[in-house]
Amino acid sequence: MSRPSVGDGPDRSVATDRERTGVPSARAPQDGRAVDRTAHPAWLPPEAFRALGARRVLVHGAGLLVDTVFDEVGRACAAHGGRARRTALADDPVDDGVDVILALRDAGPLPAPAARAEATPPPGGDDAPLGDEGFLLTRADDVTVLLADAPAGLLYGLFHLIRLGETAFAADAPPRRHRPALRRRMLDHWDNVAVHPVMGQVERGYAGGSIFWRDGSARRDLARVRAYARLLAACGINAISVNNVNVGAVEARLLTDRLDDVAWIADVLRPYGVRVHLSVSFAAPVLLGGLPTADPRDATVRAWWAGATAQVYARIPDFGGYVVKADSEGQPGPFAYGRDHAEGANLLAGALAPHGGVVHWRAFVYDHRQDWRDRSTDRARAAHDHFAPLDGRFRDNVVLQVKHGPMDFQVREPVSPVIAAMPSTRLAVEFQVTQEYTGQQRHVCYLGPWWSDVLGFRPWGPSGPAVADLTAGGGLVAVSNVGDDPFWTGHPLAQANLYAFGRLAWDPRADPLAVLDEWITMTFPPATTGDPELVRATLHAVMDDSWRTYERYTAPLGVGWMVRPGVHYGPDVDGYEYSPWGTYHFADRDGVGVDRTRATGTGFTGQYPSPWSEVYESPERCPDELLLFFHHVPYGHLLHTGTTVVQHIYDTHFAGTEQARRMRRRWRRLAGVIDPAVHERVAQRLDEQVRCAEEWRDQINTYFFRKSGVPDARGRRIH
Repeated sequence: MSRPSVGDGPDRSVATDRERTGVPSARAPQDGRAVDRTAHPAWLPPEAFRALGARRVLVHGAGLLVDTVFDEVGRACAAHGGRARRTALADDPVDDGVDVILALRDAGPLPAPAARAEATPPPGGDDAPLGDEGFLLTRADDVTVLLADAPAGLLYGLFHLIRLGETAFAADAPPRRHRPALRRRMLDHWDNVAVHPVMGQVERGYAGGSIFWRDGSARRDLARVRAYARLLAACGINAISVNNVNVGAVEARLLTDRLDDVAWIADVLRPYGVRVHLSVSFAAPVLLGGLPTADPRDATVRAWWAGATAQVYARIPDFGGYVVKADSEGQPGPFAYGRDHAEGANLLAGALAPHGGVVHWRAFVYDHRQDWRDRSTDRARAAHDHFAPLDGRFRDNVVLQVKHGPMDFQVREPVSPVIAAMPSTRLAVEFQVTQEYTGQQRHVCYLGPWWSDVLGFRPWGPSGPAVADLTAGGGLVAVSNVGDDPFWTGHPLAQANLYAFGRLAWDPRADPLAVLDEWITMTFPPATTGDPELVRATLHAVMDDSWRTYERYTAPLGVGWMVRPGVHYGPDVDGYEYSPWGTYHFADRDGVGVDRTRATGTGFTGQYPSPWSEVYESPERCPDELLLFFHHVPYGHLLHTGTTVVQHIYDTHFAGTEQARRMRRRWRRLAGVIDPAVHERVAQRLDEQVRCAEEWRDQINTYFFRKSGVPDARGRRIH
């Protein structure tokens, strides 16, 4: 691999060009060749463009995103010996002496190969419209043709060609249509404009500072942000929120007198189809407007939000909307005025509706001042208790943003019951790409298989819809893992989680291991490594099962929360056990786990529809990996594997630690085969992973040995 270097709708998800959005192209930064030489190219190294860049390519069409496509094609051809041409207007001459055509279907007469492709009936009868982001790809008579109805589709089609490499140009292929399953594929940056004394520059950020903000000001680093936009577009992400959901006093002003900073970011991201959203404080009318109240029913409050929002759209016509965390962990919200979440969300939705924007209202609401002695209060219940009764009361442009599990991104949780409880509300499922509870980008932990399981979960059983189906109207959101680290994500292999999120948001049914293979191929192109097959085999061996490896040496059987309070890194079995946050494991001399049954516990199992409510209610039917999330059981309880709970704890912690060591040994084989900087950074992180896994193993096993008095059946050392 070469040294790090980077080339530089209302609900239609992205702004495309002036004709479609009214956003003048001239407002976008025009330095398309700005290069950030401090950043690793991730999945867009120059060699990834070799297959396309070695050919004669015609780009046919006009618009801001088509300009971006032509710029990408032109640089690829200049680097790899091909030729790039452009026909932008209907009366431009078109000839057919090309190998590749990327064309807008309505950009005037199509070149003959493209016209033939458009006229060819699609196999399987798929003649549905491509939409604003879809594209058609085919190859016939030695010409590869990519057609789109809108510029965004042409952009996504270009990056699909890059992923395919030589296979896009090898053999004839019938027309195939590609469309995103989810229209909004969004990242939430938990970035602070001013460095927070506790949360730092990026809350739960493990890759350095913000790429947008530094020392209370916008960084305005054109090359870095443009390179980031390319990476997002290349994996299918089309929206970001640029500041922390925990909105501080400085960040609140991004809505008004610091709006130019947000507009600058929007200008840089726009050429890659990425639309900007903003986290706002529910108390903004008081904080910024000088009003005595933020009551949703107050006419002056409604007028203030309408005026502030109009000013945002006057400056950023393709602005996506607001993200709000309200009445949660100290953030202000409608409860202060005796109002509910529907009234709060609808207030902002009303201000956004005339402009086509949406409000993402987070469902992460619970009591974080619980009495640990009260075993009837259950944090897992909170989101459902707050929001399910409000189904049908939210405006159409409200998207309720629901964490994928009922707790807080633990290494194993059941799917949140809220997702099945609100059929009349638009929902977005929220993942956490930054690895707050899964190793903090110091540990290899590829999360694609977990997210795939969540997206494929069927709340009403095998014949019912999957989570991905239930969120089609709202989309998929994830907490970003990017910072100003040269490798973007701190741990170079953590880049795969960001890539996988985008690809699974585009196609939730994609095989996460195939997605990982895409990332490997693009990030470590064969021409840049000493032994491509060794690289591929090693990365799969290290990463394929890494999420479960992390689970094995950390939290057993879905119990979670055994982390050091505050930092959330490393083991601390009782760290949260007697805290007010409501996250307990209830281990005693007789057993472990939380009783969430209807029969004897908190009743959480009753928030699920059948059949899962019955499955989770029964300790005999409950999946082993979630047993301790739903049940308090004796240490001698037999799992479906035939192993007791306590022996499972011992076995998995020894096994997980050995798997971490094996990862490290495998990685060492790549010394001298890949970029030394990448190899060294990963090797350092793997040393820390092994050290931390050993600490987890010893603390967890010792804790449960001392609680239970049951020795390890295999006689291994437990302290």
